[in-house]
Amino acid sequence: MTERLDIYVGWDSREPIAYEVAKSTILKHASIPVGVEPIVLENLVSKNAYTRDIDPLASTEFTYSRFFTPWLANYKGWALFCDCDFLFFSDVADLLQYRDPQKAVYCVKHDYTPKEGTKMDGKVQTSYPRKNWSSFMLFNCEHPSVRKLTPELINRESGAYLHRMQWAADDEIGEIPTAWNWLEGWNEKPASGTPNAVHFTNGGPWFKDWQDVEYGDVWRKEALKIDPDFKPI
Repeated sequence: MTERLDIYVGWDSREPIAYEVAKSTILKHASIPVGVEPIVLENLVSKNAYTRDIDPLASTEFTYSRFFTPWLANYKGWALFCDCDFLFFSDVADLLQYRDPQKAVYCVKHDYTPKEGTKMDGKVQTSYPRKNWSSFMLFNCEHPSVRKLTPELINRESGAYLHRMQWAADDEIGEIPTAWNWLEGWNEKPASGTPNAVHFTNGGPWFKDWQDVEYGDVWRKEALKIDPDFKPI
């Protein structure tokens, strides 16, 4: 039986082209069947699944909705979440080798402490433990700790509880290589080749003030394939 991976990507109304590039580059390199779906906050709100108040510190529309990934996957199998500001260079099938049924979730365990006070289009850059761990998560949706991520819990709990993965024991959080969540402007560029997935965490080439970034030229080429009239905002 052919393996399949369902992937849920954060979607933000300010940067829909970022989602489209993430999706197209996932599909471009995938050697297995994948389903790529946006997590659109408005859709969750319309279903009365998402009821959190607006958080002034939330930098994207998917700050909290990302944790609906297991719910959207019906708590079955394994599912990947990633932010929309990713550019993929490698085959997501490679991630399947890390699946251990004892683990609740896998991520890149960054030690990331940004210096900038703002990112993207002026949004506040906050610093907290395990920052960026939740920007790329491979969920074991049937794991008891992941099944705790019900809409009720996601709407109730703090950002710290959710993003620091306090819903899972430390030994239930598996680690995948940095190359799968390579932070532009923070991680060192590989001596050869490319990262598996570039994360434009501070801001990407869809913003006019973020043009001179590593791999920005590749991202722009992909964007122009999707929308020949693309212009940064």
